Amino acid sequence: MLIPIKTNAPLRRIPRVNHAIIAINVVVYLFTNVLSAISRSELGNWLAAQFALMLPNWEWQQFIGYQFLHDDVWHLFGNMIFLWVFGNSVNAKMGHIPYLLFYLAAGVFAAIGFAATNPGHAMLIGASGAIAGVTTAYLVLYPRTEITVFYWLFILIGTIRIKALLLIGLKIILWDNILAPNIGGGGATVVAYSAHITGYLFGIVICSLLLILRILPRDHFDIVALARQYYRRQRFKATLTDANAEARATYGRVARPVSTATGRPVEVPLAVPVDEITLLRGEISELVSKNDYTTAAQRYEALVTKDPNQCLPRANMLLIANQLMSLNHYPQAAAAYEKFLKAYPTDADALQIKLVLGILFAKYLQQHKAAQPYLQECAVKLTDSDQVRQANHWLDQAKELHRNDVNG
Repeated sequence: MLIPIKTNAPLRRIPRVNHAIIAINVVVYLFTNVLSAISRSELGNWLAAQFALMLPNWEWQQFIGYQFLHDDVWHLFGNMIFLWVFGNSVNAKMGHIPYLLFYLAAGVFAAIGFAATNPGHAMLIGASGAIAGVTTAYLVLYPRTEITVFYWLFILIGTIRIKALLLIGLKIILWDNILAPNIGGGGATVVAYSAHITGYLFGIVICSLLLILRILPRDHFDIVALARQYYRRQRFKATLTDANAEARATYGRVARPVSTATGRPVEVPLAVPVDEITLLRGEISELVSKNDYTTAAQRYEALVTKDPNQCLPRANMLLIANQLMSLNHYPQAAAAYEKFLKAYPTDADALQIKLVLGILFAKYLQQHKAAQPYLQECAVKLTDSDQVRQANHWLDQAKELHRNDVNG
């Protein structure tokens, strides 16, 4: 048994819509299953008959209503665990109204897929089709994150962290919904695998399109960005198989052509080395692509020693600043965060970075006056209650300590 219980994906806002969807599912289950059984009322059965997707004589409201009906408590519990683990991060990334529309649309398309593959009499209930879309949306948005999984294998019980690509791509999609159902020749089943597969396809395709069209905010780590990075690396490797291209990459436009017969330059090439700044920037990018953030941070420190005005591309700059912070290199981290804000003032994460920077100045660097403008802005503009609380706390601390500094 493998059950995902949490992820390390960031939450940029409180996922209120996902919480509301979970609450509605639970309330509907209590009403249609538990309360109806206690009161011996037929109202729950009547509602289930009205909103469960019944084939072939379906009605329009059933394509939405079936998503909130569940057969038993284990059916409900399993679906809500997956929705909690993956839906919170997707809701936080998409925003509230777009996430709600995405969730319901995934459920509708899952029902269409189920109907297309079940031409006879069949019934569909449960949120798993919509949750399948949310699960692959999570995979598209956060492919490099890790998921903490609870496992139970005979007497072995514990937790383990698994890469999202492996858990969702291989275990949840490939094994649970494609390979395992066909082992032993298939047969009758109560699991709507066709709805799951349709939901997975919907999540991957629609979420990828939203990123490509920049309707969703892009970052350096979503699956579209990773695909483009892979494509660029492959093109770069292919280009360097050409001796002339390799010479141009090393010596620039002054590189002289290489003979295809001898493999040697037609003329003696001019010794025009790549400057040290360019080499360091290239080295940092390569280290980041290999997830070697500690060494990348060290090379960045060497870079700004050579040229204090150097600023990296947005994602790399933020990664390096975070890594310097984690290494307790507080002055260097503060300088990196300030450089990021100067170069990318309208970035989606600017307010969160200002909060980190304000706390950094107030708590670690004892620069209480420098901390105050950042914390004041965060206290006014942030929407997350926990972050506002932090901003106000450290703002009060910075003001008090600054007064003490002034008064001696």
